[in-house]
Amino acid sequence: MPTFVYTSRCVGCGDCVDICPSDIMHYTKDRKTVNIEPDACWECLNCVKVCARFAIDVRSYADFVPMGHSISVFRDEKSQKVYWRIKYRNGKVKEFAFPIRTTPWGSIRPPYEMPEPDPQDLYSPVLSFEKESVKRAEVSIK
Repeated sequence: MPTFVYTSRCVGCGDCVDICPSDIMHYTKDRKTVNIEPDACWECLNCVKVCARFAIDVRSYADFVPMGHSISVFRDEKSQKVYWRIKYRNGKVKEFAFPIRTTPWGSIRPPYEMPEPDPQDLYSPVLSFEKESVKRAEVSIK
């Protein structure tokens, strides 16, 4: 479901422009943002989650809307959570809350600072740096 911008709420901070992985969030002449290619939207919804002014929302597909489907996103800075409210076509409503995960700039080690992976790790579903962070038993696929 591609995103769109409420220009009346947008202050042109550029957070959505910076975070968009497909580079489709752009500035207009009056320093507002706009999704220039909704068809190319990856639907990652990073722009929705990063917007502290609730200026970006999700456009439901035309075939869902007449059937009663809707999705809404709310970012709460105080609780550091993103809330999702999904209404299914049958009227069932589900709500989800996820923490806003942020790390300080430069705090993630670059790949060249990581130890050389063992060639046997190619047969593992775990990434080379995940062993220490995931803390789970090693599973090998052969």
